[in-house]
Amino acid sequence: MKTQRVGVALAAALSVAFAIWSATAQAWEPSKTVEFIVPAGQGGGADQMARAAQAIIAKHNLMKESMVVINKRGGSGAEGFLDVKGSQGNPHKIIITLSNLFTTPLATGIPFNWRDITPVKMLALDNFVLWVNASTPYKAPKDYIDAVKKAGPGKMKMGGTGSKQEDQIITVAVEKLTGAKWTYIPFKGGGTVAVQLVGKHIDSSVNNPIEAVAHWRGGKLRPLCVFNEKRMPYKQVLTGNQSWSSVPTCKEAGLDVSYMMLRGIFMPGGVSADQVKFYVELFRKVLATKEWKDLMEKGAFDTTSLEGKAYEDWVAAAEATHVSLMKGAGFISGQ
Repeated sequence: MKTQRVGVALAAALSVAFAIWSATAQAWEPSKTVEFIVPAGQGGGADQMARAAQAIIAKHNLMKESMVVINKRGGSGAEGFLDVKGSQGNPHKIIITLSNLFTTPLATGIPFNWRDITPVKMLALDNFVLWVNASTPYKAPKDYIDAVKKAGPGKMKMGGTGSKQEDQIITVAVEKLTGAKWTYIPFKGGGTVAVQLVGKHIDSSVNNPIEAVAHWRGGKLRPLCVFNEKRMPYKQVLTGNQSWSSVPTCKEAGLDVSYMMLRGIFMPGGVSADQVKFYVELFRKVLATKEWKDLMEKGAFDTTSLEGKAYEDWVAAAEATHVSLMKGAGFISGQ
């Protein structure tokens, strides 16, 4: 009887061990290098965020395999989106998206829609700030816009990333509201836009905070307002006595325009739930690190983070908003 009991106990133990092993074996993880696609140029907000995430993953050994960041900015990001769309079922490729997820297909007519790929996780929302060169006399949006109108239509230059993208959409919205008219100058990335404004080759930009903060701290650029419904919450002093929270919203400064941009992760279509889960959990770990939190403060990001159905619903609503904005600006292909 004792031998029989031991045998039963051993069988039970083996059964539990097998179940644990089986569950572990079924948990998917990458088996080769993961390509992290950035559908934008180097130095911009998406590029900086992707490279920060890559560095955090490597530093904290959050993934056994390596991750390589690849910029595919051609066609305002179309190159990157079509690459991921064409990688159906490939779990070793992810992409960080911005609002060109919506604007590029609408403006160019390329055969791509966000539903062709798989939503994984919203990392944050990004702000846009109206910037001028710090050597100019403009201290508020009204000062600058009055100067633009006085100069005459198209005499002053607004710099931005790409054509018919977020920066130009905001510019057109401001023009319609105020009657001011710029010549819009597109550049390859937000980092380049900031450098052009420092060099006075343009008169203003509507750049993301992270793309211009170094020049603000260096006394070269000045933020006039943020295109958000609320002020940025970060109170650490960055230059003089100013912090991100010192920057008024454009609305409170008399310019009633707001716009927020997605920073989110997608995978190709046709991947499994286990593969999506791996990246959801990976980026949860990334977002919990001190390095990521420092990045959020440095770039004055809105730290809203979504996944699953909530993320899909947000993306669908954002698409509808962009269709309306693009129609209003006359930016839709064939319009």
